[in-house]
Amino acid sequence: MTHHVLTPPITDAQTRALRINDTVTLEGVLFGIRDANQIALFDKGRTTRFDMRGHAAIHTAPNVRVVPKSAEHPTGYAPVCVGTTTSSRMERFTGPLVEGLGVRLIIGKGGLAQGSLDVFSRAGGAYLAIIGGTAALETTWVEAIEDVDLDDLNPESIWKFRVRGFGPLLVAMDSHGNSLYEAVDRESRARRDKTLAALGVQASPDPRIR
Repeated sequence: MTHHVLTPPITDAQTRALRINDTVTLEGVLFGIRDANQIALFDKGRTTRFDMRGHAAIHTAPNVRVVPKSAEHPTGYAPVCVGTTTSSRMERFTGPLVEGLGVRLIIGKGGLAQGSLDVFSRAGGAYLAIIGGTAALETTWVEAIEDVDLDDLNPESIWKFRVRGFGPLLVAMDSHGNSLYEAVDRESRARRDKTLAALGVQASPDPRIR
């Protein structure tokens, strides 16, 4: 296990140095993305003025409040709660996000599937996990909302956060074909089969039956 302090944009070499069970703390810029803005970008042909190459993106639709514009709040928005949402329903966007827009790191909860793992291997990417229910803590790591794009989709705008000490986050999927989610699933199935065998029950060969 290694702890990495990263200030995006990061390189392919920095990304490929990440291994599952490593931890990461981010400094600087973090982009907020979610279903609606990715649908707009990748299904409806809209574009963003943000350059996300080498950056990290978090699955979120934050609660914000409108405030007077200032050096502290340049967009006129102040973060109230920047929580992380479940990633699995955004699985199909990993390819265009990483291979298209150049995002290196995706932050979320619950993990992504094999298709995303393949993208990470090809393009040099990783998935960083956050424990559910930690939104209050995450929000303390956000210093300001520096900019916002596609704001007609608010709260599912594309947010540009300035973060400090954002982490530690767990590397749960890396660019070497490793996934903690797959490993946990495999171990859980093995334990289940062992328990069923001890009870004299044969496990179903159908992988759809858990």
